[in-house]
Amino acid sequence: MRDSTLGRSLLAALAACAVSGASARAYDVVAASDGGTITGKVVFRDTPPHAKKVIPTKNSDVCGGMREEAEIALGEGGSVQNAVVYLKAVKAGKAWNDASKHALLDNKGCEYIPRVQALPVGGTLEIVNSDPLLHNVHGFKGADTIFNNAMWKDKKAEKVMDAPGLVKLDCDVHGWMRAWVYVAENPYFAMTAKDGSFTIADVPPGDYTLVSWQEYTGAVEMPVTVKAKETATVTSELKKQETPVAGATPQAGVGG
Repeated sequence: MRDSTLGRSLLAALAACAVSGASARAYDVVAASDGGTITGKVVFRDTPPHAKKVIPTKNSDVCGGMREEAEIALGEGGSVQNAVVYLKAVKAGKAWNDASKHALLDNKGCEYIPRVQALPVGGTLEIVNSDPLLHNVHGFKGADTIFNNAMWKDKKAEKVMDAPGLVKLDCDVHGWMRAWVYVAENPYFAMTAKDGSFTIADVPPGDYTLVSWQEYTGAVEMPVTVKAKETATVTSELKKQETPVAGATPQAGVGG
């Protein structure tokens, strides 16, 4: 009886710790009436990398032939398109945008479209296959598989992205296919436009760390201070990595 009581006490304590830990990591929605705005650009001013060769080795009628793809989409003045920008460790602020809680990933022409996107933790990634052949979507968090779905034509799958961080998506059938999903732990995130610009609004006044990530360069961080009802304008400059960024540089395409 004593051992049973002790066991129940230990389980209760562990459960309390788990709840406490989850609460400590939770994001709280509060009024952000005096929030400020962060606006700016993400740029890359180093020598652009050589284009990556993609060599489809099967299903050429759908996948096409050999081609080159830029490692980083650059515009005027070195502006970077499709970079993810977000604030780290924000514990409270504006409400989540319901429209951002759903994202679509299409298998089309033996490519994942879009290649990079972001959605909030707890959001749903809808995966579809528009190609008349078999693909699969293999999701990784670091080196760990988090899901792996075979995708025949017109098949759909939905994945709830319940852990924050960067998710890499590969196709084991067509080895050149790759995509990325950044799962945000707070609503303060954005994707850069064609001109490299971004805006993050309704930020509670304070000091923050702004992170910019692109698959070729990896992530860079910079401090930013937000004042009540003011706009902080920043330029985040990505850098060419001297050594490959773990999980950040796609391999040249080879078929499986």
